[in-house]
Amino acid sequence: MAQELNTSLLNQHKEKHFTAGEIVRDIIIGVSDGLTVPFALAAGLSGANASSAIILTAGIAEVAAGAISMGLGGYLAAKSEADHYIRELKREQEEIVAVPDTEAAEVAEILSEYGIQPHEYTPVVNALRKNPQAWLDFMMKFELGLEKPNPKRALHSALTIAIAYIVGGIVPLIPYMFIPTARRAVLASVVVTLIALLIFGYAKGHFTGSKPIRSALQTAFIGAIASAAAFGMAKVVQG
Repeated sequence: MAQELNTSLLNQHKEKHFTAGEIVRDIIIGVSDGLTVPFALAAGLSGANASSAIILTAGIAEVAAGAISMGLGGYLAAKSEADHYIRELKREQEEIVAVPDTEAAEVAEILSEYGIQPHEYTPVVNALRKNPQAWLDFMMKFELGLEKPNPKRALHSALTIAIAYIVGGIVPLIPYMFIPTARRAVLASVVVTLIALLIFGYAKGHFTGSKPIRSALQTAFIGAIASAAAFGMAKVVQG
């Protein structure tokens, strides 16, 4: 009866939590680098008096190389995370078999940290000892703080970051596709990219829970600094 009541209450109350954190993180990584790196490269080449055609060619090459590099980095990071989880899972499995009393004491210690008294957590500890898989899941989550990774996470992360990088990287190069004079194209690129950075920063702040307007201004400021530095260095080297 109690279980049916709990089920009914849970069905009536649907919590609206944001659960796409990993995807958003990958998009943020890809788009932020995609907007700033090709933007800075194009600005730097414009400072060196390169033509729009040369800047566009170099920019597209950088976007392609950057997407591959960033995607590979995302893949390796997610793969390392999955490998780490598997290693810790095997070690925890061995400890539950080899030293069950010690592991049970660790469960009791974890529960006590939540203010649960010995007479309250003892039945929980005993119940977990009778269910090795639940015991293992409990230790992985509450002792080690590890969640089981999605087996497709590495590939998804690589593709998401790479695509996001390409989308972001194309934005500062668009003016060079239509304006043959680099000096004019760079001004248009600055305007277009700063607008894109503001929009992206606002969206990033909205999804990550920070202040959207502050996030928009910070993101645009960082992009502006990166492009100004590249443009200035090109001028110094040139002359």
